[in-house]
Amino acid sequence: MAPHLLLVLRILFFLTGVSDTQSVSTVSHVSVKQGGSIIIPCLYNQKYRNNVKYGCRGYNWLGCSTVVRTDHPKTSGKTSVSDDINQLVFTVTMTSLSPSDSDYYWCIVERKSKADDGDRLQISVTPGTPELYVDQQQMTGVVGGSVTVLCYYSSQGSRGKWCKMGGPCVAVGLSGDLDGTFVKLVQEQREITKGYVLMVTMSGLMMENTGWYWCEKGKLQMPVHITVNQPTTTQSTTTTTQAPSTHQASLTSAESNASPPTVSPSVTNRDNVVTNENTDEKPQSLLEVLFIPLSLLVVLIAVTLVTLKMLRKHKDKKAKDQPPNTTVQSADSEPNITYSTVSHTRGTAQQGLNPESHGDLYSTVIPKQHRTAQREAEPGDVVYSTVAAHQR
Repeated sequence: MAPHLLLVLRILFFLTGVSDTQSVSTVSHVSVKQGGSIIIPCLYNQKYRNNVKYGCRGYNWLGCSTVVRTDHPKTSGKTSVSDDINQLVFTVTMTSLSPSDSDYYWCIVERKSKADDGDRLQISVTPGTPELYVDQQQMTGVVGGSVTVLCYYSSQGSRGKWCKMGGPCVAVGLSGDLDGTFVKLVQEQREITKGYVLMVTMSGLMMENTGWYWCEKGKLQMPVHITVNQPTTTQSTTTTTQAPSTHQASLTSAESNASPPTVSPSVTNRDNVVTNENTDEKPQSLLEVLFIPLSLLVVLIAVTLVTLKMLRKHKDKKAKDQPPNTTVQSADSEPNITYSTVSHTRGTAQQGLNPESHGDLYSTVIPKQHRTAQREAEPGDVVYSTVAAHQR
């Protein structure tokens, strides 16, 4: 029954204008972890540069439902589409995948005068570890440098491959030239998870190597995009992927021995850059070396001057707010005078005032009030008295 169904589909595709030599191609089967995301590249012929492209869901072409289009809508729910007319690739991105998203999909180019052109793929979403996956689908390298991609898979099975999208492939155990770049593949077993890893190293990168590739294991593929830039003083000539925390594992010692000599000992994500141990550093000038210490010294002096100015200002304000001493003794003020009346209680008015001849002498001292407060008499002050003799 299956051969007859396949024959009917081939005839149907032929009648609708789709042949085995269609000008649109993509991967055939990808495996994605639940909650993860996937980027599906769809390569098309140059003659379709200005055509509308779209993604469609369904096993059969005629019965599939359009999800996104490059004209409208470019985004629908968890799915989006973008078109790179320079690389002749449009990509369909799906995020937050769930098992219900497992299905067949199509990459299609719309043609006005004839039937649309496209290619089909299968997406399988699994709650566990995918059968084939990579840490990152987008990598970055520099001209003349190298890049290493780690492809993980659960079983050994058939030999792994590294393929250029729309081009040739290089198999495990073989080293060869791929798109003008030297490629080496090493397959090793991981001790902890008992899985396998395929190390793909591309060295001698050129700008022309920018594009889509994929790891292949059996019927599964995992697309990876590599971008090659011009080197800078801060970029490394070697880039490699880094395993996430959920999939970190130790490789056997054989993996270390089999690692290509072009791989840098530094490991980084694609968004980070590291300096290769062999990179020549440009000597710094004396001004660059002393710039930081001099800057700190200038800042310290400025802080000190501001602090001193604030202290002086605070001191002047405090002295200004203090009330002046207004108690000033006038130079010509009236001296303190004590007036007294002395009465002689014995004898007559004609008697003399000699106390020795007339007996006791009594006096009454009455201080005279002044407008200002009197101070206590001190030694050396003069006391004036009026002495009057009273008749007995």
